[in-house]
Amino acid sequence: MHNRSEKVSIVVFIDALGWEVLRDRRFLEDELPFRTKLRSVLGFSSACVPSILTGNQPRDHGHWSFFYHTRERSLFWPLRLLQWLPSGMTDRGRVRNWISKLVKRAYGFQGYFQLYNMPFNLIDRFDYCEKRDLFRPGGMNKGDSIFDHLERSDTKYHCSDWRQPEEDNLESLQSSLSEGEISFAFLYMASMDGLLHQVGKASDQVDAKLVWYEERLRELMALAREHYGEVRLFICSDHGMATVDRTVDIGSRVTSLGLDEGRDYVVTYDSTMARFWFYNDEARRQISTLLADIPEGRILSDDELVALGCDFDGQQYGELIFLLDAGVIIVPSHMGTKPITGMHGYHPDHPDSDASLLSNVPPPVGAECITDVFHLMRAEAGA
Repeated sequence: MHNRSEKVSIVVFIDALGWEVLRDRRFLEDELPFRTKLRSVLGFSSACVPSILTGNQPRDHGHWSFFYHTRERSLFWPLRLLQWLPSGMTDRGRVRNWISKLVKRAYGFQGYFQLYNMPFNLIDRFDYCEKRDLFRPGGMNKGDSIFDHLERSDTKYHCSDWRQPEEDNLESLQSSLSEGEISFAFLYMASMDGLLHQVGKASDQVDAKLVWYEERLRELMALAREHYGEVRLFICSDHGMATVDRTVDIGSRVTSLGLDEGRDYVVTYDSTMARFWFYNDEARRQISTLLADIPEGRILSDDELVALGCDFDGQQYGELIFLLDAGVIIVPSHMGTKPITGMHGYHPDHPDSDASLLSNVPPPVGAECITDVFHLMRAEAGA
């Protein structure tokens, strides 16, 4: 018989497994009786995941939306040449993906990188926040992550490769557990997010995906128990998902003001927010007045951004941020040109923003926000 190791703690990250997604669904109740909702942070996974991995708010780890404004020479300035190619070619998803892969390789980016629909004629006004791999030591723009702590404490651990499919990540963790050498594992499972974007949280396909997760995780637990005396399992997420029922075209309204984008202002239209930077007071005044008359959202005040942990030094992520109500998305935006069924990135106060924490043992620390998952992981790993 295998000489069983004392204990292993497994943290399973399932992207977008929100509290409202799980509500009224059965999912591993017998295995994971300890269940609570977690408040998320304002932003997309590019902000939420670093908050989970560091225990910090976005302003303190330096990650928020992917693209941020720079008044210095941007590393993307050579891409301005692409504005002269036919838009019918460069606006295609496959072409954008191909260009993104070339840019990522050329600049040596180790994190997730995608150009989406950012305009090439203004791309030199922006920089990109996730140049490094978040899931490796030294991956954060500011401060340390759980992986820095694990390395410093010489903890034997396993971390999934976020680039690989879920099946491959499961097999890789199973192999590590079979060796019985690790005491901590972080399993990355991302496909629920993509499914929820496509079909929404009410779809039967979500039920089927949860059944798949349940079967795989039961198998994983059974294997771990063969090699460890105690198996502690935690499932967490970064945010939930709201059903999209309306779209709004903010870009056309701003363009109708007759201001010169690039000379008077620049903007990124994320799916759920518009982020502006201004080069003169008149542009700020006109755009602020226009946004105040759009009923589908509101301008976030400086005080609210402080409370949300999104008051960044230098306002590189936005001098004015217009956030949409849950269920509304900007179409077209720099993230996509067509409506989708599900979206996240709304105010953390909305129930559809809540993340989840499930476990087979009481969490070792109080857990109310996704930032608390970091402290849970650090306690479980003894790091």
